Amino acid sequence: MATCPQGHASGADDYCDTCGAQMAGPPQPVSHHSAPPPQPQPQGAASGPAAETCPVCQTPRAGQFCEVCGHDYSGSGSAVPLPATGARYEAVTGADRTYYEKVIAEGGPDAAAMAFPPYCPERSFALHGEQVRIGRRSRARNAAPEIDLTGPPEDPGVSHLHAVLLGRPDGSWLLVDPGSSNGTQLNGRPLTVNVPVRIGPGDRIHLGAWTVITIREGTP
Repeated sequence: MATCPQGHASGADDYCDTCGAQMAGPPQPVSHHSAPPPQPQPQGAASGPAAETCPVCQTPRAGQFCEVCGHDYSGSGSAVPLPATGARYEAVTGADRTYYEKVIAEGGPDAAAMAFPPYCPERSFALHGEQVRIGRRSRARNAAPEIDLTGPPEDPGVSHLHAVLLGRPDGSWLLVDPGSSNGTQLNGRPLTVNVPVRIGPGDRIHLGAWTVITIREGTP
């Protein structure tokens, strides 16, 4: 009795009685289905949320929202809920005696003529749009800043265009001094002209002889 290439005993010598394989043909390969090999991960791929960095400020990710700028990794919005006014932040202006005394101590041609105001009410300005200018209005210069520090009381050390707040697509803001006469300070440090610096709630902007602008969360 003949044996087919698959190992079956067959009474026929042309085709196997069991599997039908040709007796003289080569053995038929047995097909084994196996799962495809695992695909290697690309080099530098993040292993989890902790390996990601914020696309805005490059801070390592620690959750859904960036702890520094508030970027939303899901792309659904901002980490800070927008108030009814639509403004995420507000700028509150006032007078700072400590800063004024520092300016006077440093001297200058107009120091003797700069008096600290006996009364300076706080004023709030919502931050909207792509830019918010800080300064004093002037019809002659066609200057109408969104944060108008004309007064009263009027700080003589504030330029007509002293500084600008620039809105970012993610809802954050940058502060830039375009070249004011007396400079701008952020949290006690002078700004470099035309170099934007990120700001956030609690930051204090000093300019002129005694003016302080405090950045706060927006209110309805």
